[in-house]
Amino acid sequence: MRLRTGGLSTLNRREERIVFVVGSPRSGTTFFAAAIGSLPGFVDLTEVTPLKAAIPELSHLRPGDAAPRIRAILERVRLLALACGLRGVEQTPETAYALEAALTAYPEGRALHIVRDGRDVVCSLLELGWLSATRRDADDAGLSYGAAARFWIEPGREQEFATVSDARRAAWAWRRYVSAARSVESDRVFELRYEELVADPDGTAERVAAFLGVSDVAALAAALRRAHGRSIGRYRSDLTPEQLADVEHEAGAVLRELGYPAA
Repeated sequence: MRLRTGGLSTLNRREERIVFVVGSPRSGTTFFAAAIGSLPGFVDLTEVTPLKAAIPELSHLRPGDAAPRIRAILERVRLLALACGLRGVEQTPETAYALEAALTAYPEGRALHIVRDGRDVVCSLLELGWLSATRRDADDAGLSYGAAARFWIEPGREQEFATVSDARRAAWAWRRYVSAARSVESDRVFELRYEELVADPDGTAERVAAFLGVSDVAALAAALRRAHGRSIGRYRSDLTPEQLADVEHEAGAVLRELGYPAA
């Protein structure tokens, strides 16, 4: 957790303008949240484990019912970190499934949805093996890796999830995370592409700074320039024709909706 204080007096104020950074895992959420969290007056809360552990239950509640619990978790974390006077940056990808509730919990909050080409995300997820049929462990929030059914799987498709290929499971995850975040229609949600961030960090910094009300555009631009594009388009060499077909079958419609070109 990175603190950027503006004086001890700021710790006595509760900062309501929390920033939620959401998106599919391996889409650049960690990098982007760290870049914003490095700015004066902000704090990168990283992935808040108690919130991540609660999302499977919270995602099935009405936003008004889930909001107080989200706020209670985050306020406890901020209090323990002496960060109540700083703008928290919460970067748990699963928050996408309770994003409306999170914004209800913090009416002055904002959300940034990072979108990355789903085929490149699949490459990264396959490399890590988080959705591999051979995995039997769990993450630090107790959420299972491997082919076990997740809370975000459509009702009636749980058994199917366990039987498809690893590539299709990864595409499935990307589609569901992206769709969850995009389902929240609000002027407090800003969507940006990882590919655009890499190609134009200065322009991205200007747009994000305007959305968040950040005055130090230069500092944000400097942080975003550290992004690299080495993994952009890696699916062209890393995925087999069979894997690409599986990705297309599961997530092709969303890829086309987002304007990603065919392989």
